[in-house]
Amino acid sequence: MIQTILFDLDGTLLNTLEDLTDSVNHVLRSHEMPERTIEEIRRFIGNGIPTLIRRAVPAGTPEETSVLLTAEMKDYYKAHAQIKTKPYDGIRELLSELKNRNIKTAVVTNKAEPAAKILCDAVFGDVFTVVIGDDGQHPLKPAPDNVFRALELLNSEKSHTLYVGDSDVDMNTAAGAGLESVGVLWGFRDEKTLRDSGAKHIISSPSELLGLL
Repeated sequence: MIQTILFDLDGTLLNTLEDLTDSVNHVLRSHEMPERTIEEIRRFIGNGIPTLIRRAVPAGTPEETSVLLTAEMKDYYKAHAQIKTKPYDGIRELLSELKNRNIKTAVVTNKAEPAAKILCDAVFGDVFTVVIGDDGQHPLKPAPDNVFRALELLNSEKSHTLYVGDSDVDMNTAAGAGLESVGVLWGFRDEKTLRDSGAKHIISSPSELLGLL
């Protein structure tokens, strides 16, 4: 019986693509680097801001420059993360129903933790008591470390937990943590990517998750 659901954030609960694209292009412009299209950013997302920036800067960019842009991106995005970002259709209703069923929920994301908490509080209120992101101290997904931290904080067992996400990173995270995975089709990756990375279940709308409980 499923008692806990862990969610990815970007591409799963929230459509953050436009704000992320605008923030990346802001720091690229400030360093006179070519901007990226929204579809390029879609492909680059999933492994945290440092990797996003490394993928977005021109080939051959020195690592110290990427580190500088990463810091600038984190600062800028934290202040501009709620301009175009919104939950996907049906997410609020899903979370409400999970609460009604006494299903424990948490967010485990590679987004910078301060930004993740700000967004979750602003959009979902007190729905999530546990929001774990990039705190600079723990390995990011697909490493399972933050999943295990979430389970410990929730006092939950792996055998009664689903991990829900939109990317190959999420499916690999679930596999590494020993959790059953659910891939969503409304996010940043396609069905083939999710199946190839081992998704146990594929859903095309948030309400379908209820059928897996």
